[in-house]
Amino acid sequence: MTQAGQAPGHPRVVLAPGRQKRLLAGHPWIYNNEVAQIAGAPAPGDTVDVLDTRGTFLARGYYNPQSQIVVRVLTRREEPVDAAFFARRIRRAWAQRQRLLPDVSCCRVVFGEADFLPGLIVDKFGDLLVLQSLALGIDRWQPAVVTALQELLAPAGIYERNDAPIRALEGLPLRTGFLWGAADPHQVIEENGLRLAIDVATGQKTGYYLDQQANRRAIRAYSAGARVLDCFCNVGGFALNAVAGGAAGVVAVDSSTDALALAWENAGLNGMQDRLTTEEGNAFDVLKRLNGERARFDLIILDPPPFAKNRAAVAGALRGYKEINLRALRMIPDGGFLVTCSCSFHMTPALFRAVVAEAALDAGRRLRLVEERAQNVDHPILAGYEESHYLKCLIYEVVIP
Repeated sequence: MTQAGQAPGHPRVVLAPGRQKRLLAGHPWIYNNEVAQIAGAPAPGDTVDVLDTRGTFLARGYYNPQSQIVVRVLTRREEPVDAAFFARRIRRAWAQRQRLLPDVSCCRVVFGEADFLPGLIVDKFGDLLVLQSLALGIDRWQPAVVTALQELLAPAGIYERNDAPIRALEGLPLRTGFLWGAADPHQVIEENGLRLAIDVATGQKTGYYLDQQANRRAIRAYSAGARVLDCFCNVGGFALNAVAGGAAGVVAVDSSTDALALAWENAGLNGMQDRLTTEEGNAFDVLKRLNGERARFDLIILDPPPFAKNRAAVAGALRGYKEINLRALRMIPDGGFLVTCSCSFHMTPALFRAVVAEAALDAGRRLRLVEERAQNVDHPILAGYEESHYLKCLIYEVVIP
């Protein structure tokens, strides 16, 4: 593996004139159309230096000519990129979690570029770690990452969920399985005082969405005595927090049989099955049917998967977000609450607020914004890297004029 900075004449990527501004502002990606010259014949996955047209050193990162993101920045310093480098970065990320979430047993330990480790995701579920290497450069360093995690956290096992489709864009194969140790992929974790069964081998992403942890807890304030509808409920995180907040009853909807089975199991683990009803189905269809039945709910939660995975999908996503919010708002009486989320980066906060406002207008509702939330603190938002602010969670009080 060629390591930039360890020998004279190591590989260099020279930016086109004026293309360094975004990098200097803190963005960690160099796109292939920003490059003027590549010197030193780097191989895919090698570490390269990034220079401006005058030859000034700007950054060091991993190189992949097969990707639109040709360089992912690791450091702004002329320092060796080696196993010790990755161990230091992982220790730094873990120290931040321990400081901000000292009593939490499950959290995201590493959040890619926002922790200055591009393409690396590490989630901690009790004694089990789940790892994703989503870029060629970090995939080359995965053995060093596994060693660093073993030494730092002493987990029972480290499981890789390298089955994300984005790996194909990096020219990487899809893989799953234990990288170290062994444990049951079906785990019971604790979050917000609730016991939750998850499956890191088959669940979405790394097995469970840790980014909504604080937002799930926040809905308890709006749940007392409420009739609740939780759409796209996954394994029941929002639904069970609503019950914990005193909801009279919750209808949890998802299209996945496996997710609903876990949601029901989780209700049983917490003695909540008497106040939870599950329904399998497409949330769009269920919302349409409930509208036709003139159903009413005091609290509706919408936490869909990303509708806009790229810029080209934004127009369709706007229609999707408007439809589900419109149908939900028509079922919420005066003084009820809507919790609506988007995990699509391309659906910016301003755009998301606008589409919800448009839905409210068509539904004949007025909205008071009670809370505007983002992802949990273990998914840090890095200034200069807007893509790190991907999750929006808006809590509105519904007012009927």
